[in-house]
Amino acid sequence: MIVRVGIRCDAGTSIGVGHLVRCVALAEELRARGTHVSFLGDMGSLPWAMRQLDLRALPVRPAPAEPDRLAALGFDAVVLDSYTLPPETGGVLMSAGARVLTIMDGDPLGQQAHLYLDQNLGAEEVPCALPYPGVRLAGVRYVLLRDSVRRAVRAPARPASAPPHVLCFFGGTDAAGVAPEWVEALRATGVPFTATVISAEISAEISAEISAAPLRARAGITVLPPTDLLPNLMAEADLVVTAAGSAVWELLYLGVPAALTWVADNQLIGYEALVGRGLAAGLGGSAERAVPTLRRLLTEPELRAEYGTRGAALVDGRGRERVADAFLR
Repeated sequence: MIVRVGIRCDAGTSIGVGHLVRCVALAEELRARGTHVSFLGDMGSLPWAMRQLDLRALPVRPAPAEPDRLAALGFDAVVLDSYTLPPETGGVLMSAGARVLTIMDGDPLGQQAHLYLDQNLGAEEVPCALPYPGVRLAGVRYVLLRDSVRRAVRAPARPASAPPHVLCFFGGTDAAGVAPEWVEALRATGVPFTATVISAEISAEISAEISAAPLRARAGITVLPPTDLLPNLMAEADLVVTAAGSAVWELLYLGVPAALTWVADNQLIGYEALVGRGLAAGLGGSAERAVPTLRRLLTEPELRAEYGTRGAALVDGRGRERVADAFLR
């Protein structure tokens, strides 16, 4: 019987918070089933990351660097979600008697596990050589969504005559620091809109412009630091400009039209799959070149509605139950 589960993941300004967010969703489900869940890793001194664990009373402690020391902690089961762990970590844990789940994005990076989870779109269609003959859960049927996302309610559509409201964020912390250039791309469309921008770095760069008359006349822009209210902000937006990271699944579930770019190489596969299947608008990798696409999205509510409808039909929000069923079985 699995009683104690350790979740090994990190967060930080350079790696973002995507690993943490999806692991929090799984932790909520596991704890609801009576298991004791602890996080093991470095949260990068990010107040927002620590707050996610504190709000849910999920303990966190530093993780031993050596696999044998991690195994010595004596967890019944361990979830691994990291690109930087020694590849022998899973095998050492399994030899110590722990059940192991590895969360991966395409490549398992040599980790052995009883269960492999790849929640990316189309993962079930791509052959994957596993380093251990475990069970592979692949595709969006297994997307991990937090309670706060599953509780969020999509806001009614604004009147066609009203300026659309845009949510602009790139991961929970804008680790790549790209928010300012995408704000400028939205402004360059010359189309009326309002916007909420999530970025810890943007305030100093555009605060003077936000108070300038031309900007106020064209759009009201609110800049927020990383926030717990992101699911509600998603649900209230007419369009979300973001990167093709783990938050995309939350947007699809909520039926919010998304326009995507990428800020890390490992997001490009997801970007191409989502855009190629017509589930999100593709902005490419250049904010400056994306202005015509952004202008069309801002001025065509019917186009935005099409993207939102397609996404909502894809993600049913029960992926974490399916993962927990397999993990605890």
